[in-house]
Amino acid sequence: MFLVLVYSFKRLPNDTDTPPEWARQAVWYQIFPERFWNGDTRNDPQLRDMEGGWPYFFPANWQVSPWTSDWYELQPWEKGIDWHEHFDWARPGEANFNAVAGLRRYGGDLQGVIDRLDYLQDLGITAIYFNPLFEAASLHKYDASMFHHIDNNFGPDPEKDREIWAAENPGDPATWRWTTADSLFLNLIDQCHRRGIRVIIDGVFNHTGRAFWAFQDLLKHQQDSPYKDWYTVLSWDDPKTPENEFDYAGWAGVKDLPEIREDENGLLEGPRRHIKAVVHRWMDPNGDGDPSDGIDGWRLDVAEKVSIHFWKDFYRWVKEVNPEGYITGELWWEDWGKNKMYNAAPWFEGAFDAVMNYRFARAVKKFVIDQKDQIPASAFADSLRAQYRDYEWSNLLVCQNLMGSHDVDRVASQVVNPDRWYDHDANPMQNPAYDPRKPNAEEYRRLRLISGLQMTLPGAPMIYYGDEAGMWGGDDPDPRKPMVWPELEYQPEKNHPLGRPRDPDPVTFDRELFEWHRRLIALRKAHPALSLGAVDFFLTDDENRVLGYRRYLDGQDLFVVVNNSAETVSLHLNLEAYVSGDVRLTNLLDDHPFQGPGVSLPVQCEPYEILVLKVQP
Repeated sequence: MFLVLVYSFKRLPNDTDTPPEWARQAVWYQIFPERFWNGDTRNDPQLRDMEGGWPYFFPANWQVSPWTSDWYELQPWEKGIDWHEHFDWARPGEANFNAVAGLRRYGGDLQGVIDRLDYLQDLGITAIYFNPLFEAASLHKYDASMFHHIDNNFGPDPEKDREIWAAENPGDPATWRWTTADSLFLNLIDQCHRRGIRVIIDGVFNHTGRAFWAFQDLLKHQQDSPYKDWYTVLSWDDPKTPENEFDYAGWAGVKDLPEIREDENGLLEGPRRHIKAVVHRWMDPNGDGDPSDGIDGWRLDVAEKVSIHFWKDFYRWVKEVNPEGYITGELWWEDWGKNKMYNAAPWFEGAFDAVMNYRFARAVKKFVIDQKDQIPASAFADSLRAQYRDYEWSNLLVCQNLMGSHDVDRVASQVVNPDRWYDHDANPMQNPAYDPRKPNAEEYRRLRLISGLQMTLPGAPMIYYGDEAGMWGGDDPDPRKPMVWPELEYQPEKNHPLGRPRDPDPVTFDRELFEWHRRLIALRKAHPALSLGAVDFFLTDDENRVLGYRRYLDGQDLFVVVNNSAETVSLHLNLEAYVSGDVRLTNLLDDHPFQGPGVSLPVQCEPYEILVLKVQP
């Protein structure tokens, strides 16, 4: 074993930093609305609500899916679908689970979130990021048909909301009214704010769905549409021919998602003006200049696909409404095929406060999850320090340190399936060797270690819904299973999407893992050094896979020791650079004491254990 003193990263916050103060101490929770909880079955989706959504057809006997069913088991109405009839790529007589999952709805809604606010408050989270809430045909809502209304199936009266839509001119904000779904969302914001929970929502402004009102007008009127400049049109229809020559650019070539047109300065004036009105609507709903009744910020989808010039204007709009508004960008893959992620620093110069920190996730995966390809403690520290050099400290503290999301496999399944590039070959349909099983006991110990790193390293931790409850699942669609709740009885997972045999896995709420997250969050809140303090990597023992780092702020020092191995490790912590005299330490996670004499303390660390040590007087 050896001790290595590495340089201390000391760029501390100053008064000129722009990210909001509250975001520095935030503990985030990401909610995928359709799968969190069905609080009102009266608003469950109907066939008409899904018209135009992928996979473009819904059988007449379609039904809302049972919340507690085996994820991979086909429901009776799903078994009767002839996929080859609809898609050339489908094999006759064979179900395609990705397509099946696209048909499913479970009825999650805003009332379901309100019903579970006590749960979230008990967990300790302080901020919610919602995946898209705006009206759309799909389950994920990234194909908006409007930006100024919440999806009617998330609210209490879908039919009433349709009547309100019909009475508006969507292109004229003066005609906009509040639907029942909108009003329920404003009520949700109020209830969250009363509990000290901030709310941000997904802003998808690179593209819309085909059902978006402006695109529908464009389809109908072509060059005569007042919205002819809103989209990137490649060719217009020639009315003199029987064919329809109309063509347009879609995000990543996907025609379901027509791209909003840009020039060298970003979005053109029409969509720009509309989006500015949308920002004001949701950030200051009653327009009185007090933003406390509105959302607290935005997560911006596929941010690299939109000009940074537009994002700087967007940033200004947000800060004009609410100087404490928060903007985080989805900015990760610069080159997915080469496993290269973006350095987001240019966007921190007046465009974003933060990003979803997938660089953090990848580094943790390489250190804790990977086995054959595992990097040592020193390399893990180096990868973090590289990001600390890239980003201003004020921005780094508000970046969302995540491990899983709606776009990648859950962290529990990452642990089961190590030694892959992050976000590559991450479900059984993409990679037949991918194992969809539940983690075992040792893998759950590594999960605990990962959440410990999230809560103690610089950056704002973000939990993807259900990770605290032990949920598992591969990449899309599998990370979007219905939330596991403690009072429900779930069918075991015994089916495989490729029809292979597997041992049944019981599906239950993991109370022990929940309490572990709860304890870590409480610890982070109680010790500001963990959210605001500088960091100093003082120990990298590559042979024993041990890492040590200090978080410090205003005279408060916390020493974090990580044993990233399956063996118990005994070591001597040499803290002479930080303290003097006989030293007593307490592990704040279990109150276990460690004592000198002197400044070199014997410490025992169990397999995959994290210690958070505080010097006692």
